[in-house]
Amino acid sequence: LVRRARAAGRKFGDSCDEVVCFAMSTAFEKPQIIAHIQKGLNYTVFDCKWIPCSAKFVCVGNFARGVGVLQVYEIERGELRLLREIEKAKPIKCGTFSATSLQQRYLATGDFDGNLHIWNLEAPETPLYSVKGHKEIINSIDGVGGLEIGEGAPEIVTGSRDGTVKVWDPRQKDIPVANMEPVEGETKRDCWTVAFGHACNQQERVVCAGYDNGDIKLFDLRNMSLRWETNIKNGVCSVEFDRKDIVMNKLVATSLEGKFHVFDMRTQHPTKGFASVSEKAHKSTMWQVRHLPQDRDIFMTTGGAGNLHLWKYEYPAQRSKKDSEGVEMGVAGSVSLLQNVTLSTQPISSLDWSPDKRGLCVCTAFDQTVRVLIVTKLNKV
Repeated sequence: LVRRARAAGRKFGDSCDEVVCFAMSTAFEKPQIIAHIQKGLNYTVFDCKWIPCSAKFVCVGNFARGVGVLQVYEIERGELRLLREIEKAKPIKCGTFSATSLQQRYLATGDFDGNLHIWNLEAPETPLYSVKGHKEIINSIDGVGGLEIGEGAPEIVTGSRDGTVKVWDPRQKDIPVANMEPVEGETKRDCWTVAFGHACNQQERVVCAGYDNGDIKLFDLRNMSLRWETNIKNGVCSVEFDRKDIVMNKLVATSLEGKFHVFDMRTQHPTKGFASVSEKAHKSTMWQVRHLPQDRDIFMTTGGAGNLHLWKYEYPAQRSKKDSEGVEMGVAGSVSLLQNVTLSTQPISSLDWSPDKRGLCVCTAFDQTVRVLIVTKLNKV
C-alpha cells in the first residue's frame, strides 16, 4: 500500500494510520454495491421488474404447489410493503413493461405453459390480452415501442423451449406478426433469451435470440431475414443491446461457463461478422446482463454463485478499420471491472435497474429473497 501510495504521488511516512486512510479513500473512490433492503419470499421467484415512474416493482414466480404468483411491492421508509399478491394457474417465468405506455404501465408475462398475457396491475384478476403463444415454456420476453423508448408500434417478443421466437402486436389477437422457427429438418434448439434492438425509426427493428447450444441469431424484422449468426460454444443465458432505441451499437451475451461477449454492432464484416471482446468473470453460469439506463457503457452481470459484477466498456480509438482487401471491419473495445459483490449462496436469476433513479436496482435469487440495491458513484466512472 505504501508503494502504491507513493506511486500515486503521495508523500508521507510509513505510519499505519496514513496507509489505512489512503487504502480506504482508494476503495471508496470506486462504485459500491450496497444491499439496501432484502426480504425473504415463500416462493421461487424467476423475474423482477421496476414499475416505471414509481417506487414499486413486481416479482413473478411459482409456489411449491405448482401455481404461479405475481406480487407488487413498494419501497416505503426503507422497507418493502406488499401491495398486491395474485395467484395464477401456471408458474410465471418472465415479464416486461417495455411494450406499454407510461400512462398504462401494463405488464406482459410469459408462463410455463407457453401463454403470453398482458396484465393491468390495478385490476390483475383477468388478463387484458391472452394468447397461447408457444407449445412449451416461454423462457424470455422483451418489448419495444412502449415507455417512449424506440420508434414504431409497440411489440413483444417471446422465446421458448419449443425452439421458436415470435413477435406479437398487442393490437392483433392470436397470430404473431413474425415467427422465427427452425426450417424443416433442422434440429430444434431451446431458446433461452431474446432482446429487441435497432428501433431507431419507424421501419427498422431487430430481434436477437440466444440458444442452449451457444447459437446467437440476429433477425431483421424489416426484411424478415436472418441478418447474422454466430456461436459462442456455450449456452447463451442472456442477450441485451446497450440501448434498443438507437442504431445498433453494442450487444452483450452471457453464457453458461461464466463468460460474456461484447459485440460492437456498428460495423458488420461480410465474413467475420461483428468484432467482439470476451471476459471470463464468474466461476459459474452468468445468468443475466443488464445495462444501466442512464449510461449505456455500464452494465451488471449476475452469477450462479450469488455474485454481481459491475463493468464499464471502453471504446477503442477507432471503431473500424479496413482488412487486407479494403473491406470495413469492426474493432472491439475493452471492459474493466468496476466492482463486484457476493449477495447469496444461490444464483441471482434476475436484476432490473430503476429507469428513474440512477444506481437503484432490484434483484432476485434462488434463495427466495428479493433485494433492493444501491450502486454509488455511477456518475463519476
